[in-house]
Amino acid sequence: MSDAPIPFQRFIDVHREAVWRFLVSSVGASDAEDCFQETFIAALRAYPRLRAGSNPRAWVLTIAHRKALDAHRARARRALAVAEIEALDGRACSEVATVAGTHESGLWEAVRELPPRQRSAVALRFIADLPHRDIATAIGCSEEAARRSLHEGLAKLRQEVAA
Repeated sequence: MSDAPIPFQRFIDVHREAVWRFLVSSVGASDAEDCFQETFIAALRAYPRLRAGSNPRAWVLTIAHRKALDAHRARARRALAVAEIEALDGRACSEVATVAGTHESGLWEAVRELPPRQRSAVALRFIADLPHRDIATAIGCSEEAARRSLHEGLAKLRQEVAA
C-alpha cells in the first residue's frame, strides 16, 4: 500500500464527522460551522506538507482544536447583552446533547464548563474516540499531560454528577 496522501476531497469525507462532532462539543453548533470551514481551509493549505506515515485524523483534529481555541478567545472579547447570555447557554447545552446522541444535556453542559485543555481532552476521547497519544498531539502536550487533563476533567465531571 502506498503512503501517498489521498485526494483532499476524500480526506474531508473521511474526517468530516469527527471534526464536526468535536467542534460542536467544543464551541456549540453556531460557532462550529465557522470553525469547521476554517479547519478545512487551513488543512487544505497544509495538506501538501502532511508527512507520509502521520496520523491524518489526529492532524486535522489538532487544527480543529486550535480553531476552537480561537473561537473561545474571540467569544471572550465580544460583549453580550444579558438576555443573550441565557439564550446562548440553553442553546449550547441542547446542541452538545444532540451531537453526542444523548439527552444528558446537564453532563455536556458540565463538559463545556471545564478548562479548555480538560474540555478538549474529554471531547477528543469520548466524541472523537482518540487514544491518549493522539489527544496529546491534538492539544499540543505530552501524552502524560493529556492523560492528566483527561483524568482531571473526568474527576470534575464525577463531582458535578454526584452533587
